[in-house]
Amino acid sequence: MDRLSEKLRKHVDLLMERHPKLACIRKEIIDAYLVMQECYEQDGKLLIAGNGGSAADSEHIAGELMKRFKTPRPVPPEFAARLKEIDPERGAGLAANLERSLMAIPLVAHEALTTAYINDVDGLGVFAQQLYGFGRKGDVFLGISTSGNSRNVMNAAIVARALGIHVIGFTGEKGGELAQFADVAVCVPETETYMIQELHLPVYHCWCLMLEDHFFGK
Repeated sequence: MDRLSEKLRKHVDLLMERHPKLACIRKEIIDAYLVMQECYEQDGKLLIAGNGGSAADSEHIAGELMKRFKTPRPVPPEFAARLKEIDPERGAGLAANLERSLMAIPLVAHEALTTAYINDVDGLGVFAQQLYGFGRKGDVFLGISTSGNSRNVMNAAIVARALGIHVIGFTGEKGGELAQFADVAVCVPETETYMIQELHLPVYHCWCLMLEDHFFGK
């Protein structure tokens, strides 16, 4: 039996029903989720990086976590009251519209910083530099690499471990170097890049649904 509550297990069961090929990595999907859950329970954050389509996935994941995915996430009443106290008109609108977040930073999204570092220092260290700046002990680094051998992702993973940050490797069937290095490796059972990416999306949607249900569900 896996270590999930019944309300969270239903998300994994649905994932397996819709994508039976993923049954072989059910445990790894759950283990990776639990690492993220524990991180957020300790007020940590998720740092995400990948290249190409995996860079787009990095931003997609952050978008699902930083605002509602399916479940409303109203701000706490005391914060809503504080907003209205500061500015009764604007504060009321903010209190109604702001949503609680699970902090997630896509390391692919900071163009001025990344291009400056690439130009001035080192193209393969751009994720590592950001992780060193943003990361704190207890955070989680989600490194996405369909081959498992992306050099810039591996550089960030090394920095993560040095900082006491857990590493989740999100790869394809072969796993590569990242799978050997990560605390948890989720290696979807495909070898072609686009097919790997097609399986990555339902897995990370499942993670996002589970995190939202755990922290904001009734």
